[in-house]
Amino acid sequence: MQTLLVIDDEVPILKAFERAFTSDSTTVLTAKDAATGEATFTEAKPDVVVIDLSLPDASGLDCFKRLREIDSRVPVIFITGHGTVESAIEATKLGAYDYLFKPLELAEIRTLLDKAFNLSRMIRVQPVLADEEDTVADAIVGRCNAMKEVYKAIGRVASQNLTVLLQGESGTGKEVVAQAIYHHSGRANGPFQAINCAAIPDALLESEIFGHEKGAFTDAHRQRIGKLEQADNGTLFLDEVGDMSPMTQGKLLRVLQDQTFERVGGNTPIKVDARIIAATNHDLKRLVTEGLFRSDLYFRLSVVTIHLPPLRERDDDLRVLAEYFLRKYSEEFGKDIRGLAPGTLEVLQRYHWPGNVRELESVMKQSLLVARGNVLLPEFVPPLAEADTKLFDSDSGDELLSRSFIADRLERGTDNLHAEAIAKVEGQLFRQVLRHTAGNQLKAATLLGISRVTLRSKLKSLGIDATDYA
Repeated sequence: MQTLLVIDDEVPILKAFERAFTSDSTTVLTAKDAATGEATFTEAKPDVVVIDLSLPDASGLDCFKRLREIDSRVPVIFITGHGTVESAIEATKLGAYDYLFKPLELAEIRTLLDKAFNLSRMIRVQPVLADEEDTVADAIVGRCNAMKEVYKAIGRVASQNLTVLLQGESGTGKEVVAQAIYHHSGRANGPFQAINCAAIPDALLESEIFGHEKGAFTDAHRQRIGKLEQADNGTLFLDEVGDMSPMTQGKLLRVLQDQTFERVGGNTPIKVDARIIAATNHDLKRLVTEGLFRSDLYFRLSVVTIHLPPLRERDDDLRVLAEYFLRKYSEEFGKDIRGLAPGTLEVLQRYHWPGNVRELESVMKQSLLVARGNVLLPEFVPPLAEADTKLFDSDSGDELLSRSFIADRLERGTDNLHAEAIAKVEGQLFRQVLRHTAGNQLKAATLLGISRVTLRSKLKSLGIDATDYA
């Protein structure tokens, strides 16, 4: 259960937050002045706080400073009017998470709160190694040899002030490992900031990391403090770092070399002391050879590299993880599922798990929705194999992967059939999408749900020229 505290003297705003965000998973607490807000903050220990910069008994900035003295790691979002913009910027320099302008837009608030709650969880909840009978909110679960190596690596690197690169497929748990490194480091009491580089357009990512000066670009109406500056004396987690543009890569390299940077549109060097933990699901070495990632930045990031194994290579961890998720979510779903039937485990073991641990967690949740009794039976598990084994597109009649292709490769004794099959299907997918977008790579990447860096890398590896479809 997560808790939001809203401190504002306008009753309509307090009521609006209560109506919009109170749910089974979120409690909304309100306060009409700074004194009440501070008392509630101390007693309730909320996960995120929203403060109006104009309060009847104190300035929002002074209230924020007192909250920081109580617990400096709670993300605080400011509500501000045009007259208090400078105060909001000052608050951000002092460690506030972000600020919103009146009139408030629900969609913008919801997006910002989702990010703040996630950051709060990463900062306040220390991941642990879960025993098979434990049910812990953020746990690193696994007993295979590959995961034991990951645990050893976390122990070796956490206390060292070194840059760390986490490599592994999507859904393998890179975020939880980054949390563990942060919590076991000497910077555990310092700020922690996290950015998903693949989720932010190239044009905005540089500003999100480094901030910008007023007038730096068309919509830069005021100065913005970036997450790197906010992470001073703490840790910055850059997820999906392989999706950075070359310009942003260059600025990050400078930070790693001499701990200085400039805000977008600025020319004053700013000194910063932040530990960088980077993560990617790309093969950065391959991106370097393809000219899509700077080699000097790769060597700086990979001072220490931790490889997270995919679920399909984790031996008996599939059973351990599935039972862990059943225990974790059974009560939440009002069920009393205590284990897996043998047939259920066989169904799970036949699947390739391209989405890794994250996909398994989702499947266990879906299974619990329909499950009955004390054991999870095979019929409660949602269909898994269609995406992996389907040979034909029934809607169009187009052959995605011909039986003759598979038979030919088997007859030739291939030892790389999975990769060859995926490449063949991806080739058809990318060509069809490029035809649809008339060769526009930005639109194609958006439709595919991947970054332009990933698209360019895929097209190059598949020998596809986007200009052929323009």
